[in-house]
Amino acid sequence: MSAAAASIAGLDDLAVDVRGLDKWFGDKHVVQDLSIQVSTGRITGFLGPNGSGKTTTLRMLCGLLTPDAGEGGVLGLDFRRHADEIKRQTGYMTQKFSLYEDLSIRENLDFTARIYGLDRRRARVDEALERLGLANRQKQLAGSLSGGWKQRLALASCVLHDPRLLLLDEPTAGVDPQARREFWDEIHALSAEGLTVMVSTHYMDEAERCHDIAYIAYGKLMARGTLDQVIAGSGLVTFRAEGPGADRLARELAKAPGVAMAAPFGAALHVSGEDRAALEAAIAPWRRPPFTWSEVSPTLEDVFIRLMATSQDNFQ
Repeated sequence: MSAAAASIAGLDDLAVDVRGLDKWFGDKHVVQDLSIQVSTGRITGFLGPNGSGKTTTLRMLCGLLTPDAGEGGVLGLDFRRHADEIKRQTGYMTQKFSLYEDLSIRENLDFTARIYGLDRRRARVDEALERLGLANRQKQLAGSLSGGWKQRLALASCVLHDPRLLLLDEPTAGVDPQARREFWDEIHALSAEGLTVMVSTHYMDEAERCHDIAYIAYGKLMARGTLDQVIAGSGLVTFRAEGPGADRLARELAKAPGVAMAAPFGAALHVSGEDRAALEAAIAPWRRPPFTWSEVSPTLEDVFIRLMATSQDNFQ
């Protein structure tokens, strides 16, 4: 285990430890020499632009896709030679609802239990229904459920066979804030029981709920660590401007030397750069009333936007 991985995890028991992961689709190098370690019981968030290889990486780790290169282990097993065994110990929740819409909630879970050949099928289904708050709706057809209830059903199906690893691919897209919060409460409860979770998301507040994050841009791992480690490692200096029309300065300041990014945050403005002196020179003409300026810690969104600006789309 590398020193960097140890500082992220704080644990020696790795559920995922892969190196040199590569995947091509035709002439597109979708995942490039990616290495990642995740400790048991941790929640790791995958961030990055669309098309950056997050889904491809998750699918390779659980054996749904065969990598073109790479070595290492998942759940203590060689992830290339023991893909079938890893699949049986992994729950994978796809972006799109993938259960049967013409079956009821209970029928879907019973079908999942039969696919896995589980014992105590009825008891397991009953336990899952209770845990995810689905018992009162168990006879309702899946196709008639709202996004939040479909999400609960999908999660119940994913953990019915007591997996050791849970992979979630943008699980809360299109779900209301209350349902998202309840979903994350359950994910943290599962993690506390020892389940390892890897989740791809575009929501910054969800990334902040993870124990640590990995930023992948067009197949390459750009940043890895806890939230504080990733922000500190960005090298960004950030100033916040407030006052009437502060947000409207973004376009002009974005062109100034020393400014890496200028982004409105409501009626305020965040201006960031890596060279403090150059950044302060850039904002100097506006450091007067009606604007008030203060130095702030960069947010994860500041870092996200900066990393996007410095990465190159491998489909261009």
